[in-house]
Amino acid sequence: MKTEKELRTCDKGHNYYKSSDCPTCPTCEQERKPESGFLSLLSAPARRALEHNGIQSLQQLSSYSEKEILQFHGIGPASLPTLRTALKEYGLSFKN
Repeated sequence: MKTEKELRTCDKGHNYYKSSDCPTCPTCEQERKPESGFLSLLSAPARRALEHNGIQSLQQLSSYSEKEILQFHGIGPASLPTLRTALKEYGLSFKN
């Protein structure tokens, strides 16, 4: 992993500095963040992990167990309380 920050430019022309090999532009990521819904409550890596696995709704999320969700790259234990609360508000829960 790099330790020096490197100036980069994304495909949309945003300039940003990164010290890692991660190609994600912070400006583009902020523009993609939903304004409402359960995905708006999550960190960018957790949101991308769910989106990458085709999870766009709480109904879709409820078809997975917590153990399955934790296997997604970008989802950690800190995301689970937020997801549990969002599911509970709609009378849903993770699969057992």
